[in-house]
Amino acid sequence: MIDKFLAAACGPLSGRVRVPGDKSISHRSIMLGSLAAGVTEVTGFLDGADCLATAAAFTEMGVRIDRRSATSLKIHGVGLHGLQAPTKNLDIGNSGTSIRLMSGLLAGQQFSSTLVGDASLSKRPMNRVVDPLRLMGADIQTAEGGRTPLRITPVEQLNGIDYTLPMASAQVKSCVVLAGLYANSTVTVTEPAPTRDHSERMLRGFGAEVLTEDLGAGRARITIEPEQELHAMAVDVPADISSAAFFMVAASIIPDSDIVLEHVGINPTRTGVIDILRLMGADIELQHLREVGGEPVADIRIRHAELKGIHIPEELVPLAIDEFPVLFIAATAAVGETVLTGAEELRVKESDRIQVMADGLATLGIDAKATPDGIVIQPGQITTGDVHAQGDHRIAMAFTVAAALASGEVLIHDCRHVATSFPAFLEQAQQLGLNVKAAH
Repeated sequence: MIDKFLAAACGPLSGRVRVPGDKSISHRSIMLGSLAAGVTEVTGFLDGADCLATAAAFTEMGVRIDRRSATSLKIHGVGLHGLQAPTKNLDIGNSGTSIRLMSGLLAGQQFSSTLVGDASLSKRPMNRVVDPLRLMGADIQTAEGGRTPLRITPVEQLNGIDYTLPMASAQVKSCVVLAGLYANSTVTVTEPAPTRDHSERMLRGFGAEVLTEDLGAGRARITIEPEQELHAMAVDVPADISSAAFFMVAASIIPDSDIVLEHVGINPTRTGVIDILRLMGADIELQHLREVGGEPVADIRIRHAELKGIHIPEELVPLAIDEFPVLFIAATAAVGETVLTGAEELRVKESDRIQVMADGLATLGIDAKATPDGIVIQPGQITTGDVHAQGDHRIAMAFTVAAALASGEVLIHDCRHVATSFPAFLEQAQQLGLNVKAAH
């Protein structure tokens, strides 16, 4: 496993690539395919450590999953009540999506289970999903501070709930909605701001009735009825916009670049990165718009443009929550300061992304001041130095993009988790023209 990248300045980027499949959709295809009646065929699956951990967990619970290729799976669904008791702890590795969504599914099973993760996941807060599940009557025990492992003991049945999310979170929303499949009455979740809606879309694709009501001012109410049978379907996973974001920013800031990213998912709950870059002046064109399996998809052409610093609108924050590490790199190349507020969620990701990015940018000569809920970045020349990604895949890839404008070499430590979301990152980066390689 590669732990260090060495990156430096490069010439213009050019070419076409299809980045790996969407991580969020890949996770959900395994979960819902396992609970459906019949055989679900998945193409474009993300062959990364996180999604493979989800697949391994469902295999441990008696689901047969045939891998026809690295990105193609056949899931032999066992039905809503067909999962079997695992004989060991379900190890989710580094995947926050897996543990939070699966806690909702497992809370309604008639067997005990324990969800564990790696050292990074074990630091992340789980009370945000445990609290609403306990309100539904679930029996879940956590380690001190609401952390993993999560020990789930069966209850006779979960209760319906009308729950308002304290903060916008697709993972918490999805957890409660999935638990709703096993409740004794209607489950309703109200979200204060839009978050990714892959769970709702995919549940509908598998035949479940999920109602989404627009309450205005960005708020929405999601309602699911219990005990709905799911039916197998074909899932074509689009390319992940969160992975595409690294090359979108790179092409925007490197002079004379012109690239096309193919078959990218442009779900409107995920396109905050495009909206923010366009507000900064980026030249981004969506081509060949189409719909695949209920998800909108496009080819994205990005050409170099002069960017300007902005105050990022808070309503876009939940729609770009995973893309901020590389958006911070765009800010270093913009004219004028960039300010982010309302992004407290970034402090409890795979790392404290605000602080780790601020520290790394400072090492590379950039004036970046962390605030409790965001960051203020002044543009400047990226210098040379060693930066630490703290085991966070998105930070490792963001600093690779930063190095493209550096005055010298940038050595990026703790890159081993890049394989969780983007196994072919180095190869595709080199294919487009970025100057990066594995360091020893």
